[in-house]
Order: sequence, then C-alpha cells, then structure tokens
Amino acid sequence: MTKEDKALVIQELTEKFKETSNFYFTDASGMTVEEVNNLRRKCFEAGIEYKVIKNTLIKKALENVEGDFSELNDTVLKGFTGVMFTSAEAANVPANVIKKFQKEDKDQRPHLKGASIDYDLFIGAEHLSALSKLKSKNELIGEVIGLLQSPAKNVISSLQSGGQTLSGLLKTLSER
Repeated sequence: MTKEDKALVIQELTEKFKETSNFYFTDASGMTVEEVNNLRRKCFEAGIEYKVIKNTLIKKALENVEGDFSELNDTVLKGFTGVMFTSAEAANVPANVIKKFQKEDKDQRPHLKGASIDYDLFIGAEHLSALSKLKSKNELIGEVIGLLQSPAKNVISSLQSGGQTLSGLLKTLSER
C-alpha cells in the first residue's frame, strides 16, 4: 500500500468516524474465510458496514476526530481489528449481530474489543450484553411519550366512568 493509498484510507476513515458516532471494534482472528464472509453477510443484512483495517490507520484516523480515544491504543487496537459502523438509530444492532454470531460459533467469535456509542467508550467483551440491550433514540422517545400520556388517559377514563355511574344513579332514582 503506497503512502497515497494510506492517506486516502485515513481520510475516508476520519470522515466515517466523524459522521458515525457509533462504531464497534471486533477481533475475528482465527475465523475461516467462510465464517468471515458469513459475518459480513449478516452485517450487510442488518445495515452495518464492516471493514477490516490496519490498527495504525485506525489510530491515525482517530487522531483527527474530536474526543479522547487514547484508551483504545493500549487495549483495543492490537492484533486483528474489524470495525463495524452503524447508524445512530441502531446503536445496539452490531452487538446483537455479534451475540447471534457467537451462538453459532463454537469458539464464540468474533470477540468484542471495544465500542464507541455517541463517543463514549466501552472496552472489553463484558460490555456486549449491556450494549445489546441499548434502546434506540426513537424507542426512548416512545417510552417517554407513553409515560406522559398515561396519567392523562387515567384521568379521562375516570371522568368517563364517573359520568356513566352518575347517569345510572339518576336513572335508578327516577324509576323509584
């Protein structure tokens, strides 16, 4: 790879890291070509962009992005590194794909090395289950709206049932 090619890859990665605040680093070392292709297929089906990139190029691209990614240099960016990019609405999708793929693989690969969710770092495979349970922004907004509507619905239903009870009581009294 020439210097120009490396500079182009670093520039593309920098743009990708800037526009996508949710990305996962995985270790798929030891996987066969067939397994890696299967992983790529599942990522594509889930709307995830998966790339295998040299660690030095990732480090240089992250230097151009706002935020402190120095923690990644010592622990995450070593060995075989695959990067999964996802949209802001689907921050948990890569974690779910990894978990599903691990269930099918006897060696439970690929391994989660780390993740950045809205530029907050999660380092280590122990965060995989927590990341898979993250809710999207739209799901959280829906829950808040549901919680806000609940008291109003209770008041309205109480008022409606009270009116029916009152009319029933008046009807009974008039019949007597």
